[in-house]
Amino acid sequence: MPDAEHSDDTTIVAGLRAGDQAVFGELFARVDPMLRRLVRSYVSADAVAEEVVQETWLAVINGIDRFQGRSSLVTWIASILANQARRHATREQRTVPFAALAGEDDDGPSVDPSRFQGDDAAWPGHWATPSRPWQRPERRLLSLEVRERLREALHDLPERQRVVVGLRDIDGCSADEVCAILGLSAENQRVLLHRARSRLRDALDGYMQEEL
Repeated sequence: MPDAEHSDDTTIVAGLRAGDQAVFGELFARVDPMLRRLVRSYVSADAVAEEVVQETWLAVINGIDRFQGRSSLVTWIASILANQARRHATREQRTVPFAALAGEDDDGPSVDPSRFQGDDAAWPGHWATPSRPWQRPERRLLSLEVRERLREALHDLPERQRVVVGLRDIDGCSADEVCAILGLSAENQRVLLHRARSRLRDALDGYMQEEL
């Protein structure tokens, strides 16, 4: 892990061990949304998901003295959530290892092949018609309609793709952290992320072109 990240974790861990409520509040605000997205890859019931997240934070508070820094703090917290979720397996009857979730997201192209340039083109494999830059990007990014389109596109992604792109692009986790959290190989993580980003781009492309 980078030195800056290690230093940040050291400061946070020291604060948690000292019972600093402000440090815990900042960590909670940053990590809790990620946990609530991640838990859905293990359990489906709202009540169970809420219980797992609460148990995870209690385990973090009670077990922070045992954190040894072998992984990042975020990875450690996510692994606690995974363990808590597995404890509910008999009740939920849905919990399975994330890496074992195979299915339609691994089959076929993620985007219509006609959207890319062919082998005889100047730039094989590149977008045939790249999106033009948005005018006044600050207005576009703040558009409620764009946010709604993106939310719907995320919801429609296969589960593994949705979790991976959420961790990478929403929560800001590194590729190594995602691999550690979800038990994925580096190549599998790259494929899932590429497919998710491609499908999101494809889903939003029509709207972006209409608004220009």
